[in-house]
Order: sequence, then structure tokens, then C-alpha cells
Amino acid sequence: MNFQSIGGLAIFIVIAGFFFLLFFLYFVPLGLWITALSSGVRVRIFSDLFGMRLRKVPPDVIVRAAITAQKAGIPVDISKLEAHYLAGGNVPRVVNALISASKANIDLDFNRATAIDLAGRDVLEAVKLSVNPKVIETPAVPAVAKNGIQVRAVARVTVRANIDRLVGGAGEATILARVGEGIVTTIGSSDSHKEVLERPDRISKTVLDKGLDAGTAFEILSIDIADVDIGENIGAKLQSDQAEAELKIGRSRAEERRAAAVAFEQEMKARVQEMKAKVVEAEAQVPLAIAEAFRSGKLGVMDYYNMQNIQADTNMRRSISEGTTPEGTGSNPPGPLTPNT
Repeated sequence: MNFQSIGGLAIFIVIAGFFFLLFFLYFVPLGLWITALSSGVRVRIFSDLFGMRLRKVPPDVIVRAAITAQKAGIPVDISKLEAHYLAGGNVPRVVNALISASKANIDLDFNRATAIDLAGRDVLEAVKLSVNPKVIETPAVPAVAKNGIQVRAVARVTVRANIDRLVGGAGEATILARVGEGIVTTIGSSDSHKEVLERPDRISKTVLDKGLDAGTAFEILSIDIADVDIGENIGAKLQSDQAEAELKIGRSRAEERRAAAVAFEQEMKARVQEMKAKVVEAEAQVPLAIAEAFRSGKLGVMDYYNMQNIQADTNMRRSISEGTTPEGTGSNPPGPLTPNT
């Protein structure tokens, strides 16, 4: 074997050793292991660090979170941190929340913190909200007093997070809805809008006594009325609308009665025409009956002339009573008819 072969083999061994060292240091971060040991966190090289790489868990996130908790006096098992990471949780945020809760003397253990984090809530923000309450301002809530005047009120609700009810508790929207409902109820029970303007604190006291934070993730500390404005006269508007509606109803009924009367009138006219037609039809039967009486011998010529005289006399008397001239005559009424001899 010559020197060139030996040199090439040595270079190959050095390069291979270099890549093996990089590969080993990637799976077994010795620097992180030394940092953990110096911080008092017990970490095993193969079962913990090497196993995290195989389970696709970043050792840097888990170990540094354990170091932070250890330095804050909160011992946390690394396996629990890894399990929380694999479950989709935010390990640094949970550790920071535990530290903040410990400094603020808030009872928060690791299991509850991880449950809050996995529920989708910001556990660190919840701890901060427990220490520093938050003010929620409601939009202008319109309500109507008993005298019909509309009143719009704006309330500011001071709340703080309730750690025990963060999992499964309702959010800010429920608080705003309940406060708005309480404002509407209180204003609606007032006899006049002047009572609301004179004592706006009555609204906050009444609403606060209802226990609106039950079942929510917050605890209501105070409810303050920030603004009260007068709106429209809803009562007068409703009365005006009601009067207009009644007027339309009355017009509709009157039109219905008028149409019924017109229809009845037309029906009566039709019946009158029908009766006249029957009279004309009956009168048309008279000559036929007379002719039949002549043929059968039941009516004589003198009887016929006597009947004509009676009819002429009747027409003359009717015309005299009505002040008119009988039909078929001049200025003098005709006398009785006599048969030609």
C-alpha cells in the first residue's frame, strides 16, 4: 500500500467521521444536555433527547421550557411537556402561564393549564386577565320605558378571568348579551324615562344583582353606565301607526259596504225589470183571453163595450188626479163608449 492510498483513506475517514459527528449531534444535542444538567434539569441522552428526535419533537422547545420552569421553582416532568406538545399544545405558553400564576398566588396546576390550552384558550392571557381586569364596553342598548320614550344606554363591564370556569365557560359575547338584556329589562320596568335619567346607577345595581356571570369564563366586578341618551317617542309612533291602520281598515270596510249596496241596487233593478217583463207578458195574454171568450160565447159585444167604458172612465179619473190628459185624447176626456147601431 503506497502513501497515496493511505492519505486518501485517511481523508475519507475524516470526512465520514465529520458527517457522523454532525448526525450524532443532531440526534443527541450535547450542548442542550449540558445546559439542562447545569440548570438542575435531569435529562437522559438517549431515552429523552434521542427519543424526542425520533418522535419528531423539538428537544430545544421542551428542554428550555423545563429549564424555565425549574428556575421559577415549578418542577415539571419532561415527559408531560412532550405529551402536551404531541397533543397540539403550546408548551412555552403553558410554562409561562404557570410561572405568572405562581407569582400572582393564583391556584393553577399543570393539568388545568394544559386543559385550558388544549381547549383553545390563551392560558397566559387568562392569567394576565385574572391579575389585571378587563373593561368591556357594550354598544348602545335601546330600550323603551313605560311612557313610550326610548332610552339608549352604554355600559362598561369590568371583568376578570375565572380560571376554574375557563374550560367550558361562555365568553365575552354572552356577557354582553346578558348585560344588554338586563339593561332592557330595567329600563322597560321604569314608569318614565325621567327615572332612568335621574338615577342611571339603578340600572347597574339591578343588572349586577342578577348574577350575569354564572356559567361564563369571567367574573363581573362592576357594571357602570357610561352614557344615557333619549331616543324616539316609540309610544306615539306606535299609536300613530295603529290609528293609520285602523283608518285603512275602516276605509276598506266602508268600501266593502258601498260595493255591497251597489250590487244590491243593481240586483233590485234587475228584479224590477223582471217584474215589468212579467207584467207585459201577462198583459199580452188579455187580448187572447178576450178572443177566446168571444169564441166560446162567454163574452158578448155589450159586455166588451161596457168593459171599454169602465177602462176609459178609469183612465180619465187617473189623469184628473194626476193632472194629465188621458192617452189617445185631446184636451177633453172621452165619454163612455156606445156600440154602433
